[in-house]
Amino acid sequence: MRIAFLGLPLAALLLHADGHDIVIAGLRSGLTLGQRRLGARLGWERLVVDPHHDWAAFQRRVRDLRPDLLVSWFFTRRIPMGVVQACSLGGIGVHPSLLPRHRGPDPFFAALDAGDDVTGVTVHRIEESYDTGAILAQRSLPIDPRWNAWDLARALDRPSLALLRETVATFAAGEPILATPQDESKATQAPFPAPEQRVLCWTWPAEAIVRRVRALAPNPGALAFPGDAPLVVLEVE
Repeated sequence: MRIAFLGLPLAALLLHADGHDIVIAGLRSGLTLGQRRLGARLGWERLVVDPHHDWAAFQRRVRDLRPDLLVSWFFTRRIPMGVVQACSLGGIGVHPSLLPRHRGPDPFFAALDAGDDVTGVTVHRIEESYDTGAILAQRSLPIDPRWNAWDLARALDRPSLALLRETVATFAAGEPILATPQDESKATQAPFPAPEQRVLCWTWPAEAIVRRVRALAPNPGALAFPGDAPLVVLEVE
């Protein structure tokens, strides 16, 4: 299958290893090990760094290449629908929550701060609005009560990659995929935490303090003010 890719290099490397043709890959700036490996495997001419700086040029290249499917894996910019529509089968993305719960850029904070026992990953259609497209596949993951936001993000990497590869393989085989519209009545939002949400309030229940610290660790960390200077809190019991 001919794929136009946007996101982190690891997913593109794995899809390439699965036998798919990554005809173009839009990546973040910064020459990482994954980017170097992807350039060596695909050819550097197929890599576009920070495509959002010139979406029109990227869209023209995608249209000329005529890929079957657009795949996004942790690409953090809004993707123009012109890019999606330049692919004959449209586009799919992976979101690290069980949509429609925790739509938005920081579902890790949202899940931990809400005290969720279970989260997961969702493969969905890419639409104009963030994280609103029809659900193609989901996989659940219990949340370890010791995890912070970084632990949760790392734990979701493996199932998100596995589910993405399975879904792309289904597209490549020409098999039907059930697309389930999201239930808007169950939708919640997961924006980046506001600065004031970093500040701990000692009148909160102990459980709420623990959740907030875990949700903000290790970066940027919760803040306490035992004196005049703030103290960054990364772990509590």
